[in-house]
Amino acid sequence: MELIIDFFFKDPVVRWVLMAVILMCASAAIVGCFTFLRKRALVGDAISHAILPGICLAFIIAQTKNPMVLMLGAFGSGWLGLITIDFITNRTKLKTDAALGLVLSVFYGFGILLLTTIQNSGNASQSGLDKFLFGNAAAMMQSDAITFGLFSLVLIILIFILFNPLKLVTFDRNFAISRGIPVKRLELLLSVLTVFAIAIGIQAVGVVLMAALLITPASAARFWTHDLKWMIFLAAAFAVISGIMGTFISYTLPKMPTGPWIVTILSTIAIISIIFGFKKGILSKVRLRRLNKKKILRENILKCLYHLGEKAGNFDKFWSTWEILEKREMNKAQLKSGLKQLESRNLVILKGNAAKFSELGKEEGRRVTKIHRLWEIYLTKYMKMAPDHVHNDAEAMEHLITPEIEKDLEVHLKFPLIDPHDSPVPYKDLK
Repeated sequence: MELIIDFFFKDPVVRWVLMAVILMCASAAIVGCFTFLRKRALVGDAISHAILPGICLAFIIAQTKNPMVLMLGAFGSGWLGLITIDFITNRTKLKTDAALGLVLSVFYGFGILLLTTIQNSGNASQSGLDKFLFGNAAAMMQSDAITFGLFSLVLIILIFILFNPLKLVTFDRNFAISRGIPVKRLELLLSVLTVFAIAIGIQAVGVVLMAALLITPASAARFWTHDLKWMIFLAAAFAVISGIMGTFISYTLPKMPTGPWIVTILSTIAIISIIFGFKKGILSKVRLRRLNKKKILRENILKCLYHLGEKAGNFDKFWSTWEILEKREMNKAQLKSGLKQLESRNLVILKGNAAKFSELGKEEGRRVTKIHRLWEIYLTKYMKMAPDHVHNDAEAMEHLITPEIEKDLEVHLKFPLIDPHDSPVPYKDLK
């Protein structure tokens, strides 16, 4: 508790460092959302490794660890790496993955060579330069923290000012072009911001793990939402939490580098998101699959009851379970479960081992049957499928067609009365 109080409240230098880490992590995560959605995740990894020689060259030329000088070197080297990737991809027969591998390995290897040369040069001012490999935010000076924090804040503000056009370019480039939006300029700006975010975040996470700070928060947030604004908010929150905890561990245990701990915490959050995420998590998919199975079972039973009533000319008759099972292939336990679900929704009335439609259930059975027969007509008329081959496809599609698509089908097919098997299409209002 004493360490927590010291970390958050007592030491003003630590507070500045913490604020800088929060802004650095948030800016990287926000930019990373656009990089992730544009499917350029590995580009961030290549750029982060390509930054190392720029930092070393800036130090060799200027003989100082001034953060502005080092960041300029990092930005220049990262930008050169990005241009090299685009040049290799566009001007040679090599694919993007090969270009990324070449740039990452060559630039990083050259950076390690320069770093080793600097460390063996006997220059006293080179102490701590190796921290850029794995990051050590807790070792930042107050002036460094202020500089990195301000640059991160500027980056965040730019993203929010240009949010709408960047969103449009990310999701629908062709539509953005048709709207007269300067797509190429925005893509160039987004590339600049990506390099800039990586150059800033190197101090916190390091060259080796910077790609994780750029992509992992966005990947984790994607499991919780489909809305870009919420995705950005969650990604920034995950990155900030990881940044605070990683910095605290590095503060309490000085021999622990900040970057690996930030990435470890981020990875834990990502694993939790993969399992429990509302939209794309494993448990969410299992739950959705279970709900869909129940919906399909209910609709199949309703359609079966409608067929039985249609054949008998009586929709108000009770049908025994064996009559339903004779008409529709399913096991008895499934039928029992489906009828219970339908009863709870007031769609059928149960009496012993027999069931009949309620008024609401009759309407729902008619709707499912109509959709099935309309889709069979569509497949035979427009997909040129034989009438004896359309049933299974219609059986699958009838559960997915929305009311809007249903109306479009009716209009598009001009309200047909008979399906390919000479069964009537049951409209609610024949007029």
